[in-house]
Amino acid sequence: MHAEHKASGKELVIDSSLQTLAKPVNAQVVSTLPAIAPESGGRTFSTIVKGQVTYDTRDQTSLSSRVSGRIEKLYIKYNYQPVKKGQLIMEIYSPDLVTAQRELLFIAQTGNDDDMLSRAKQRLTLLGMQPAQISQVLKTGKALYRVPVYSTAGGYILEKQTAITPAAPAAPASQADGGGMDNMGSGGAIANAQGDVASSAPSIPLLIREGQYVNAGQSLFTIYHSDKLVAEFALKPETAAQVGKGQELIFHTVVGGGKEYAGKIGLVQPVVRSGENFTLVRVYINSKDLLPGQLVTADIPVSYKSGWWLPKKAVWQSGNIAIVFKKQDNVFVPMPVETGAEAEGMVMITTAIGDWKVAENAWYLVDSESFIKTTGQSK
Repeated sequence: MHAEHKASGKELVIDSSLQTLAKPVNAQVVSTLPAIAPESGGRTFSTIVKGQVTYDTRDQTSLSSRVSGRIEKLYIKYNYQPVKKGQLIMEIYSPDLVTAQRELLFIAQTGNDDDMLSRAKQRLTLLGMQPAQISQVLKTGKALYRVPVYSTAGGYILEKQTAITPAAPAAPASQADGGGMDNMGSGGAIANAQGDVASSAPSIPLLIREGQYVNAGQSLFTIYHSDKLVAEFALKPETAAQVGKGQELIFHTVVGGGKEYAGKIGLVQPVVRSGENFTLVRVYINSKDLLPGQLVTADIPVSYKSGWWLPKKAVWQSGNIAIVFKKQDNVFVPMPVETGAEAEGMVMITTAIGDWKVAENAWYLVDSESFIKTTGQSK
């Protein structure tokens, strides 16, 4: 029926075919854009995760001071500096050690009490002096004011108060292309470390200084053994659910020809860092070719048993909000939906949309965030 208006006072009648055009423009969109149906069923995607080679913290040696005193000479200048077993690390002046040496000399010079002399030597041994140093004191008759401290193991040395850069992965983040990749954190320590950590040691000077006082029993350095390494990966929850302890993981180096390595997962640990939840996976390495700090990648198959899937461009997302445009008659109505994983350009929808038809390109229908006004929660 066409609209008409009579002077007799009858009300204006509007053609029902025009009602859709009379509604607010932010509640629906009139468009000839193609509509698609969501795909259903399980899917399996290959997810690329990034990691880094670092030290095996199960195999480390702690170097501490047995006496209280002042560091007179420090021979280690940088963190991650390689050291050998028996290498001179520092020299300490300790009043307690000097006093114990003078007692040893007094006993040696005033009598033949072998028992007291043996106990005096034992005390010096407990304070950290080597048998050769004790013999030198007895031979020269002079106390050593600088007592050397030697490394008890070989490897890479790191002072206790410094964090281990290679073993500090940041939370994973998705790639911009929606490929479902797990990163070890853009801008994090993992992404910044390149190549052998020992080669970058000059950029990490020691905080410990000559003249600094240390306490008896204070742990000063940790020596990490370079022959035992691990590869660490930070995984998102949906990826971590596909792996387990004891499972073999194949990974490749990022540079150097992408050589393939394999190892068994020895640790699966949930971690919360910077407000984000992720899972730390550690693979123990048997190869001697890898170096601390090298970046590696691994392919992990991720399976999803159910859900509806839409192309990424069919879902408009802003922060925690996800919108699809549901086709109703000749218009598209914005409807909120709950989303899950993203992989290979597809988005999993957990809201029941099996009988819907949605706009093929939701982004094309949006001018701005303020444009959308949903009519209610989807069912």
